[in-house]
Amino acid sequence: MRDRVLAVWRAGVFLLVGAATGMASLMALPPMLVVGLVSRPIALRLAHEWTNRERRRVGAYTGEPIPEPAPPERLRDAWRDIVWSVVHALTGSIVGLLGAMLPLAAVNAVLVPFYWWMVPEDEPVASPYPVTSWTAAAFMPLLAVVYAVASLGFTPWLARAQTRWARWLLSPPPGAQLAMRVAELTASRAAALEAHGAELRRIERDLHDDTQNRIVAVAMHLGIVERALRRDDLTAALPLVLKAQDAASDALAGLRGVVRSIYPPVLSERGLDGAVAGLIARCAVPTTLTVTNLGRAPAAVESAAYFVIAEALTNVAKHSGAERCEVHLGGADRLVIEVRDDGHGGADENDGTGLAGIQRRVGAFDGTTSITSPLGGPTVLRVELPYGS
Repeated sequence: MRDRVLAVWRAGVFLLVGAATGMASLMALPPMLVVGLVSRPIALRLAHEWTNRERRRVGAYTGEPIPEPAPPERLRDAWRDIVWSVVHALTGSIVGLLGAMLPLAAVNAVLVPFYWWMVPEDEPVASPYPVTSWTAAAFMPLLAVVYAVASLGFTPWLARAQTRWARWLLSPPPGAQLAMRVAELTASRAAALEAHGAELRRIERDLHDDTQNRIVAVAMHLGIVERALRRDDLTAALPLVLKAQDAASDALAGLRGVVRSIYPPVLSERGLDGAVAGLIARCAVPTTLTVTNLGRAPAAVESAAYFVIAEALTNVAKHSGAERCEVHLGGADRLVIEVRDDGHGGADENDGTGLAGIQRRVGAFDGTTSITSPLGGPTVLRVELPYGS
């Protein structure tokens, strides 16, 4: 019974919000017509944004998101947005109020015995009959039960009917969904190629600027040792051998660093949560880690997640001015990463703080990245990576 009451409550709220958006649509129709006469692209874009709100509202209520099509460029591409706007403007308020009427009538019937006597005698409460005595008021709670029982079926049914209509009209056609998916995969492939190229350039730069120079130093020291040995100068050769040994150790350490940057061995040894715990231990800003429902993902996904968190923590330490940071890691269907700090906010992906690199790395796995960073903070970076990538 509790679930049915909650269903009526959710349906009633959904219909009341629909009534408000229907009234707003009705009021917006005349200005939209004027805007359309002046600039059709602007009118189409506004209508598209408005219907996208309805797509998100219906998707949130049903638990099945409605795909948002690309913004229309021509009038014939926007016919779904236009038809829904007109129909919702003419019927949304009526349907919404009709669906919320029974639950509200039930609440009112329960309250009538408490206030009917305060109403003027010439204008008595009439819900549905005039209440002019305590006897008439005493039957109102029974009527409230009738209203409530009727609303258990009618209000959710009306909400479902409205969502079916909205889903049928606002869902893009199958061809459009396929085109959108192809566009997403094309962008994902481009991001993967860009990320792969950037990674290769970084590895080449690390090998050239660091490891190669150290190996050259080893060769140089060994050449000097060779000349010293040819002169039978053993006292001069020993220090040079030690320097060559140190240079070889440095070169090996640099090479190991490059290898770790490709796939950190700690991932295979300790798993993603253990590897992230190591990152947090080295972070200059005090950071806590929360892990929920985390399974083992493919190695490529775990590697991407590791470097995303590493870059995010570097940004927090260098740019945020934060005193505390939180990292949340988990997800049953998708690997979800959330990095939150209490810094001054205002993070921008275009200001060279590494956010663009994070987006490219995540996009290569068909994942999503979102950042919320108002001035004054807090900054929240959220990344979702499919396990199946």
